[in-house]
Amino acid sequence: MSQPPTLPDLDLDPDTAEAAYHALRQSLQPVLAGTQPVHLIGIHSGGAWVAQRLHRELAVATPLGLLSSAFHRDDYGKRVGRGLPTDLKASELPFSIDGAHLVLVDDILFTGRTVRAALNELFDFGRPARVELAVLIDRGGRELPIEAGYCGVRAPLASPLNYVLSRDAADHFSLRIE
Repeated sequence: MSQPPTLPDLDLDPDTAEAAYHALRQSLQPVLAGTQPVHLIGIHSGGAWVAQRLHRELAVATPLGLLSSAFHRDDYGKRVGRGLPTDLKASELPFSIDGAHLVLVDDILFTGRTVRAALNELFDFGRPARVELAVLIDRGGRELPIEAGYCGVRAPLASPLNYVLSRDAADHFSLRIE
């Protein structure tokens, strides 16, 4: 697997998110086209957007899963008052995860807390044989020992700044810094 580019090599322009998506899609294509069945599971909301598009464009034969990590987050109580969505999405796993090969998809990997929470939610449903992580953007700053096996772009960003992923009606991604 080749190393993804870093954002300093790319400018944060309207095409940055799309370039990251195409790099991620290219890195995932061999594992999803292999002989072993693989399930994509997107973490709500940005990871779900990425997983839905990957699932459609790569014509993945297995059902798509969607996962909410909200209630397993260690900062759940702090987030409630500052923007936790009122329309929380439920986890939807229309297949058995016991013994399955899963690729968990998220949009932006930062501290690792969302991925940890997603893994906790996932194991509430059963015990997969293997879980790999795919992210659109790895911004660095990990607080937990979590690393993506598949990554569109490495884009270090110092706190308190954040990347915000958006998608338009045509399902194209854009990225901004707040």
